[in-house]
Amino acid sequence: MAASAATGAATDIVFLVDVDNTLLDNDRLIADLMDHIAQQYGAASRDRYSQILEEVRGRLGYVDYLGALQQYRLEHLDVPELLGMSSFLIDYPFAERLYPHALGVLRHLQGMGETVILSDGDVVFQPRKVQRSGIWDAVDGRVLIYVHKEQMLKSVEQRYPARHYVMIDDKLRILDSLRTQWQDRVTTVFARQGHYAHDTAALAGFAPADVSVERIGELLDYDAHDLLNGCCRD
Repeated sequence: MAASAATGAATDIVFLVDVDNTLLDNDRLIADLMDHIAQQYGAASRDRYSQILEEVRGRLGYVDYLGALQQYRLEHLDVPELLGMSSFLIDYPFAERLYPHALGVLRHLQGMGETVILSDGDVVFQPRKVQRSGIWDAVDGRVLIYVHKEQMLKSVEQRYPARHYVMIDDKLRILDSLRTQWQDRVTTVFARQGHYAHDTAALAGFAPADVSVERIGELLDYDAHDLLNGCCRD
């Protein structure tokens, strides 16, 4: 999924910003969902849904909450109360899960160059999350959501041409892939938030990012010179 974008002459800098565990605490969202399932349907239901969610993540490469819910429902067709689980997801207070200063960081980046959300996810829940959290409006609808964003860089370039890109993400694997493909045309920024950023297995084998921050809000202290010159490289 992608919001409409104006293509044309390349701008100097385009900032590409991930969502889950970069701008928004997705680990907390998952914990809230699992607590809700346990309270409403029991620990066994929580454990089974969690298992399906991981199986779907392994198959698709991203977290598909609604797809996992549909698969879980097929195992419990005689439990109409499960319909309430979708309401929990769709009506979730996403704005309350933004990291401190997340929207301020987006405004700060937009003062230095065009800022675009670049996220993995499904075609229903992920856009809902971006919209309801306030992220969508903060970037004036410049939102790209793909199944595997690191495989869609040609599309990103066509929609938002730039002489240089800055990618901000909590997954070193993604940043390493962009560096391999774009080389010196990209500055990688590693947000050390969420479980991926602290999983030694997930970090192993990938090159360090150009810039690392412990919290997304720290980017308020960075200017374009800091980012383009890899200030605070690991």
